[in-house]
Amino acid sequence: MTTDKDSAQFDDPSEALNAHGMYVFMDEVNATTIKPVIEWILHANYVVKRKQKELLLMICSEGGDIAEAFALIDVMRSSRIPIKTVGLGCIASCGLMIFLAGTRTRRVLTPNTSILSHQFSWGSTGKAHELFATVKEFELTQQRMIEHYRLCTGLDDTVIKQVLLPPQDVYLSAEEALKYGICDAIAELSR
Repeated sequence: MTTDKDSAQFDDPSEALNAHGMYVFMDEVNATTIKPVIEWILHANYVVKRKQKELLLMICSEGGDIAEAFALIDVMRSSRIPIKTVGLGCIASCGLMIFLAGTRTRRVLTPNTSILSHQFSWGSTGKAHELFATVKEFELTQQRMIEHYRLCTGLDDTVIKQVLLPPQDVYLSAEEALKYGICDAIAELSR
């Protein structure tokens, strides 16, 4: 438990949280916003001598760049320290994928969290041969997403494609997310 004395050594509240194994991510997913999260996890795993028993990553994000999301997901998966994810406010698109990457049994949604799941999308222009290469990357990314959902939810590909990644956007309540294995619990934040 953090005391005021412990927090007094930090000028920035986020530094105090990070020092106690907590990170609050409330932003768009891109290289600039994901880099500090990756550094936080790597620092906790490989630099700090006294390891935390658990890292807490709180997420409120409407998504963003999928490549950067997968970079963070791969780092989360390699963490020796379990990572508890807490979704609050809105977790959508890549924000949801990052939330899913939390350690199984430690993924919690607050009751009023809005969840959006959808297929990968992007636009591209160029010559025909460039567009064919882009289509291949699109297919590879879509397959990575399905594999990630399968690993994190335990659902089979058919259910994932029909329920969580159909052609249209899918909005879920916390209860529906629990039903589909997206989270492990629904709870208020506790002390």
